[in-house]
Amino acid sequence: MADTLTFEEFKSSGITDKTPKNIVFGAGTIHKGLKYDASKKTWNFAESLIGATSGGTKLSIKPELKDIEVDGAVVKVKDLTVKTGETAQMDTNMVELSPETIKMAIIGQNGTSTAEGYDVIESKARIEKDDYIENFGYIGRFLDGRPVIVIFDNALCTSGLEIEGKNKENGTFALTMECYADLSPAADTLPYHIYLPTGTTTEQVQQSIDSSTKATD
Repeated sequence: MADTLTFEEFKSSGITDKTPKNIVFGAGTIHKGLKYDASKKTWNFAESLIGATSGGTKLSIKPELKDIEVDGAVVKVKDLTVKTGETAQMDTNMVELSPETIKMAIIGQNGTSTAEGYDVIESKARIEKDDYIENFGYIGRFLDGRPVIVIFDNALCTSGLEIEGKNKENGTFALTMECYADLSPAADTLPYHIYLPTGTTTEQVQQSIDSSTKATD
């Protein structure tokens, strides 16, 4: 008689002892000019923080692929797909309306105000080097508090500025920040970086962010 099959090797869940360490939880924060100081072994978390958000931040990094068409192949074939490009962007909703975020959103500039007590921001015809945000970053957290850090070397806002005010609700405006390559070397990859703490540096990274936060309290 054949042995009775139990199928005990098949689990009903993908949860393992590593699962809690790999779950990103919470909205995270967004930053401008986010950098790591190797001499101090700290990130400039507090100094680079842009402002408060509502609804979290969405990160999207997508390769652009081309399937080579070959007569007789009616399905996708391994090794006949090439990477032709990629896009990387972050989408967030800001609740803090400041001159910095306005100029970032509309690619604008400071103007000369004729109204006493007011500053003015105006449109401009061309995108300048300073309009590209250096080291635009996102910092999320795993369940155990470890950070995941994503940085775009060059980012430009492509969403513009749209504010909708509602009764008994705070206003928000969306920011879509896209990653751009430098003119040189050859622009065949985007300069984004995803930092994940290793087992030997987790505590250092955690202390770095915590100490930077306390510095502004």
